[in-house]
Amino acid sequence: MVLRLENVRLDIPVFTNETRSLKSTLIRSVTGGNLRRHRGGAVVTALQDVNCIIREGERVALIGHNGAGKSTFLRMISGIYRHTSGFFESKVRVFPMIHKSFITSPELSGLQAVKAHYLMVNGNLRGFTAFCDDVVEFSGLGDFVRLPIKTYSQGMEARLLFALLTACSHDCLAMDEGFGAGDSSFYERAQERLHGFLATTGTLLLASHSDELLKRFCTRGLVFQEGSIAFDGPLDQALSFYHHP
Repeated sequence: MVLRLENVRLDIPVFTNETRSLKSTLIRSVTGGNLRRHRGGAVVTALQDVNCIIREGERVALIGHNGAGKSTFLRMISGIYRHTSGFFESKVRVFPMIHKSFITSPELSGLQAVKAHYLMVNGNLRGFTAFCDDVVEFSGLGDFVRLPIKTYSQGMEARLLFALLTACSHDCLAMDEGFGAGDSSFYERAQERLHGFLATTGTLLLASHSDELLKRFCTRGLVFQEGSIAFDGPLDQALSFYHHP
């Protein structure tokens, strides 16, 4: 067993001066959660009554419409969000591949950002040189890697981030396909690298709207509806449940 969730709930407070005018339909379309008033503010219940066990080596597809709770689930199991109630246990570190931008300062050079990421993941710089060489070569940035990230185009930043995140395997990966892979000229190479990367990861939780991608890498499906798991079973049955409820 890698992950265990029992009756997990996640409430997210909404910090805005306009809580009185917030509409439940708007919140649901953005987050998939239900809006309620609380102590003069507002709280969105993004996940509720979530129960599942993920075993080591499983390939699990997260299926559902935008706002159904897939990305929130990935953020919660990888430690970005902390569950509000229920029981959640993680036996391994879950690596989140869901960011669309660097979590370090844009003032850093690309090379410094690569080093900072490596240190955060590994805690030391053993093996960094080979890792860095691979990232720089695949991203195609060359000497531009020494310039501040704030000077990069969106395509350059996306290529470096994609190369960085796919440069090594992980025991458990939480991945949102929508994190992006850069410009169209980079897309074909990125897809080939992504497929190789996913084939070497340990346990995989993959959120995607592509049935083809899910069928290639996953054998089990969790269908999310309004922040809850509506179906948990073999992937073909999960996709059928989603497309023909």
